[in-house]
Amino acid sequence: MDTKLSFKSYAVVGMMLFALFFGAGNLIFPAQLGQYAGTNVWIAVAGFLVTGAGLPLLGILAIGYSKSNDLQDLAGRVHPLFGLIFTAVLYLTIGPFFALPRTGAVAYDIGIAPFVGGTSMALGLFIFSLVFFGISLWLSLNPSKMVDNIGKFLSPAILLALLLLLAMVIIKPLGGIQAPQDAYSSGAFLKGFTEGYNTMDALASLVFGIIVISTVRKMGIKSPQGILSATMKSGVVAVGLLALVYVGIAYLGATSTGVFGLFDTGGPVLSEASSHYFGTFGAVLLAVIITLACLTTAIGLTVATSEFFNKLTPRISYKVYVVIFTLFSLTVANAGLSNIITYSIPVLMLLYPLAIALIILAFLSPLFKHHRLVYVSVITVTFLISLIDGLKTLTALLGVENPAWLQTIIDFYASVLPFYNSGLGWFLPVLIVIAVTGVIVNLRKGTRAQSVQNEM
Repeated sequence: MDTKLSFKSYAVVGMMLFALFFGAGNLIFPAQLGQYAGTNVWIAVAGFLVTGAGLPLLGILAIGYSKSNDLQDLAGRVHPLFGLIFTAVLYLTIGPFFALPRTGAVAYDIGIAPFVGGTSMALGLFIFSLVFFGISLWLSLNPSKMVDNIGKFLSPAILLALLLLLAMVIIKPLGGIQAPQDAYSSGAFLKGFTEGYNTMDALASLVFGIIVISTVRKMGIKSPQGILSATMKSGVVAVGLLALVYVGIAYLGATSTGVFGLFDTGGPVLSEASSHYFGTFGAVLLAVIITLACLTTAIGLTVATSEFFNKLTPRISYKVYVVIFTLFSLTVANAGLSNIITYSIPVLMLLYPLAIALIILAFLSPLFKHHRLVYVSVITVTFLISLIDGLKTLTALLGVENPAWLQTIIDFYASVLPFYNSGLGWFLPVLIVIAVTGVIVNLRKGTRAQSVQNEM
């Protein structure tokens, strides 16, 4: 029989999950969205909440509902090789390729850059990232409870600091909200939806899911229904806090444009607002808290990614992976926050639809008896669309003309797929393929059952 948990227990697990999710991207992207969405901020942030808060919750629940051992197990329902490749690519994305170097770049942009002269920015970033990733390397090589304890302290501290800042924004707004920019002028909801990809939390949720489930089990919840219920209640706490932060920071960004102007990233919005309301002391305090929070996130990502690849290839030691991933992240971080964000977008346009399709399949799987045909068909269709989206985004970022074959496919997709130009052309085909293949699978099983009955 399951242990009955108190609200406090759900709150504790929820705060742990919030701490796992809350990192560099959760601060900068809603601020940037607010700046560019302007008067359409509420429509845009609604879309952002779907992918930035709702999807991570569904990702956590998908692991529990599907009774998978981990992400590789769930993705392996398509094919074991796909499970291996998708999981490895996802770890690299939330690890050394993008999210890990982003922790150092965000900490610098918010905490150090405001105090560094314009001509010394590159040198300042190099020195800071050297120290930042040096400490991360040292602590990742020898993981200890110290990091966990710091994380437990920092989550409430950063939440309190942000709530204080956001309270000031509500009481005394920075300025009026300006007109929306670019894509936010029309289709603000869908633009906010795809901007939520940048947090990478839906990808991370597929990794964190098993951590939450293990925690719930240790509390005495053993039944599948109990685990799902406890995960849902804890997840609502975490997602509620994330949503509160996102809405507040987006509003801060929207009111800041007239005073500070538009920034390339959301980092300076927070540092400038903190200085505006609380002076130098406020800016320094925010810088220290956010830098430490980014550091604990960096350590967590380094440890998780290194452990996964060490398990995959035991001949290469855990410590060697830590050194490799840290050095790689240090190099990428020095490309600057803006470049890290820019070049992560094509990869996220490829990975996010696949992750969302997997989450949908995890919940609907019992309807088609977990048949591999459905998994393979859906992931194949999703990949064929999201791969073109990723390539199209990459060529646009590089400022190069699409090859003729690529442009032909893009034109075809744009003419037949609803919402394709908004980055959601994969969604309707996924639902159609699930429905069609699901019916085929169930009819086959029904036909087989009938023929067996006739032979008896």
